[in-house]
Amino acid sequence: MPDRLTMQDPRTQYPGPPFPRQPQPVPGSTTKMDPVPDHGETSYKGSGKLAGRKALITGGDSGIGRAAAIAFAREGADVAISYLPAERADARDVLDLIGADGRVAVDLPGDITDEAWSRQMVAEAVEKLGGLDILVINAGRQQNREDISKVTSEDFDKTMKTNLYAMHWITQAAVPHLPAGASVITTASVQAYDPSAILLDYATTKAGIVAYTKALAKQLLEKGIRANVVAPGPFWTPLQSSGGQPPEAVMQFGEESQFGRPGQPVEIAPVYVLLASQEASFISGEVYGVTGGAGVA
Repeated sequence: MPDRLTMQDPRTQYPGPPFPRQPQPVPGSTTKMDPVPDHGETSYKGSGKLAGRKALITGGDSGIGRAAAIAFAREGADVAISYLPAERADARDVLDLIGADGRVAVDLPGDITDEAWSRQMVAEAVEKLGGLDILVINAGRQQNREDISKVTSEDFDKTMKTNLYAMHWITQAAVPHLPAGASVITTASVQAYDPSAILLDYATTKAGIVAYTKALAKQLLEKGIRANVVAPGPFWTPLQSSGGQPPEAVMQFGEESQFGRPGQPVEIAPVYVLLASQEASFISGEVYGVTGGAGVA
């Protein structure tokens, strides 16, 4: 992986398309991607910005959630990650990395579309971390459908429950445990502002995440808690190769960005670190776009 701290041309810092054809079954695996994404396993260097903090990250096994988990641990936080049981292999790698940094790593496999589990997950995170002061809602479902007639009620329901309902259940359960100075970070998408025709239900939920978080921020600031949104553009994660995009589109993924390539998860991790840290003490109700130059969010 390139040295992220050395000045270089960002257009060529990481691989760009064409990529090999690489369809995967849902939920996808990091190790089966070509090239394997950079989540900061060796490239992220911490500086103590989150020393002593306690974070829960949903979807922490892969992609952006994995990069945030690694960065938080390198910055001194103890981290709990939730993920689907089918993603255990990827999750184990992340938990090992958190532990290798001398931080507490909490393992929370389960399905967040189950309300009871979403609430139990928060309770377990609070118990095992000894508190909670960073909540990252990142887990998401994205499955492309070429036409509205192909978006079944089952599709729509599962996307809504994964991306919106679970966010509400988890946040509602977490807020009573969050002290003043805590931070809530949700993950939306450029799709909230510039939706693709093939991502009808997904784009709808991402717009909902933006609205929900902005309203939530107004409530939580009365408790001294900040809430913000990160809106990524094209990032190289298993979400894309496991049905988020058609296989042919994955082969050219990211070429439409101004950089001519997709972002690597480690490139967005510093934004999550900033928003989680006390350095962002005057930032709440904002949407941070990391879109590869799309100029939205």
